[in-house]
Amino acid sequence: MFGRRNDEAPVASRAPNSRSEPTRKALPIALAEHIPSEDRSVIFLNNKREITESVLHTMDAGRFNDMAEEEARSELAKNIAEVINQKNLTLTREDRATMTSDIINDVLGCGPLEPLLARDDIADIMVNGIDDVFIETKGKISRTNISFNDEKQLEKICQRMANQAGRRVDLSSPICDARLPDGSRINIILPPLSIRGPSLTIRKFRRDHLRMRNLVEFGAISPEGAELLRIIGRVRCNVIVSGGTGSGKTTLLNCLGEFIDDDERTVTCEDTAELQIQKHHVVSLETRTKNLEGAGEVKMADLVRNCLRMRPDRIIVGEVRSGEAFDLLQAMNTGHDGSMGTLHANSPREAVSRLESMVMMGQSALPSKVIRELIKSSVEIIVQTKRLRDGSRRITHITEVTGMEGDTITLQDIMIFDITGEGAKGAILGHHASTGVMQPKMIERARYFREDANLVAALQNAPKSKK
Repeated sequence: MFGRRNDEAPVASRAPNSRSEPTRKALPIALAEHIPSEDRSVIFLNNKREITESVLHTMDAGRFNDMAEEEARSELAKNIAEVINQKNLTLTREDRATMTSDIINDVLGCGPLEPLLARDDIADIMVNGIDDVFIETKGKISRTNISFNDEKQLEKICQRMANQAGRRVDLSSPICDARLPDGSRINIILPPLSIRGPSLTIRKFRRDHLRMRNLVEFGAISPEGAELLRIIGRVRCNVIVSGGTGSGKTTLLNCLGEFIDDDERTVTCEDTAELQIQKHHVVSLETRTKNLEGAGEVKMADLVRNCLRMRPDRIIVGEVRSGEAFDLLQAMNTGHDGSMGTLHANSPREAVSRLESMVMMGQSALPSKVIRELIKSSVEIIVQTKRLRDGSRRITHITEVTGMEGDTITLQDIMIFDITGEGAKGAILGHHASTGVMQPKMIERARYFREDANLVAALQNAPKSKK
């Protein structure tokens, strides 16, 4: 995402932890102030493990599946309190509350990850092992103090998350890429493929949907640039959003969807559904992997081809990775104006080369010149996004595909991000500037939609680039 709140200090685990497996006998936590902190940690973990085992032994955890979340948590808290009383454990009020919360999270939720999942400012959670948990906030990655009791606990949490997404992950199927009910994307890989134990990556999404005005507030684009993007979306230009991992491609695609007319039928195709187009007439499609018998796979190219039979006005492909590029270009070139897609590339020129390579993956018999002609006649605008070294996300290029010279596709930058220096704490300083092109090729389309005056005004009002 482009916007981030101010970074916070690394998150501390709510429960004490120890890297080594505790071997001491569980003891009541009495007179805690007279027990060394390291010993208290071991005692706490032993007691928590013993209580968890007792709770699970005396009740059926599966029955919580039919309960509302608040009801399940309340019921489980009562069971935990009964077990603590039966064992005559002397706990401080703080330890009792912490232990109850941790056990509930272990049984019903995601264990130590629950506090991280509750934070709206975290974009990514990366679990590299039982004691290596990292988060990304404001474009920067930092390590937390969160850790798991052992690999078994982490693996159970991975399996629970996969089950929530309707998938399975185990020794026979050690890789899982799926979407949780709240829209978060997860990737799980288990040993022996992951050498240091289960690896879990969670891509979280904001609960509040960003709009183009938010990108202006965050400095991702200038007001003039936002107006240019509004016109591009409004006049139904075919757009490719290009950028690296985590540069804000999906967020920008959502914002461009803001300018789709309400009476337009939009069909989205994704490997894992992430797009949140805030319109009523949207059909969301998602690919499907093979089942255990090796059948039932539905690829992206299959979805894009099926879109053409669904009477779409616009087709949006969440990420173009392979041969589906040919089908998207065909759709753009056969009456589905305003279609969009994203791909991984570091510049508009590289985006064109990547498109050509991906078309060849699906249509190897086509000559390069024919593919380039198809790209030239299909794609009108390339928007480049980038995550800068200070963690900020910027739209660095708004580039137009103008035609061909010989065998080379010609591009024309309309607006770029000029870096002017470096501020406090390494912040990148700069501004979005017009390249001086006052009559871009898209002006004819803008004139058809009566947006030509607004287009010229946006380019005239923008600062002029010195490059």
